Amino acid sequence: MQLENYIRDIQGFPKEGILFKDITPLLNDAQATQECLKTLAASLKGQKINKVVGAESRGFLFGILLAQELNAGFIPVRKHGKLPYDTVSVSYDLEYGTDTLEIHKDAIQKGDKVLIHDDVLATGGTAKAVCDLVEKLGGEIVQFNFLMELTFLNGREKLNGYNIFAAVTY
Repeated sequence: MQLENYIRDIQGFPKEGILFKDITPLLNDAQATQECLKTLAASLKGQKINKVVGAESRGFLFGILLAQELNAGFIPVRKHGKLPYDTVSVSYDLEYGTDTLEIHKDAIQKGDKVLIHDDVLATGGTAKAVCDLVEKLGGEIVQFNFLMELTFLNGREKLNGYNIFAAVTY
């Protein structure tokens, strides 16, 4: 199954000049969703992971499924002001502005083996911000998983030294 066939391009979203990769057709097809999950999980074979961190908000979709598959806890990383408990935060640049992400300060214990999942690796700003949060709390990043990678934006450069997997590359 070609997962690319279930990802559509939306020109000019969320603002002019951006080509947005829309995964809702993939989510709308049970077989494509299952195939995507199998592909993402296969990249983790033999890895010891006890926490999966999903980045707001599309990273939650497969992040929680991966956590279930791995029998691991799931941790949401959210935008500023969205988590109810004490948080640790980091500001970062993304391909069309700046933002702040937060994680509960008790979500990760020193030495936790962490998978970071998000829908797309673009410029690497969001992924690096999540990485900084996880490491600030003492987590050890085992791998970054992405549904897709936009290679022409060179996001991997911000994640040098980490294992990275993307189910689809553009």
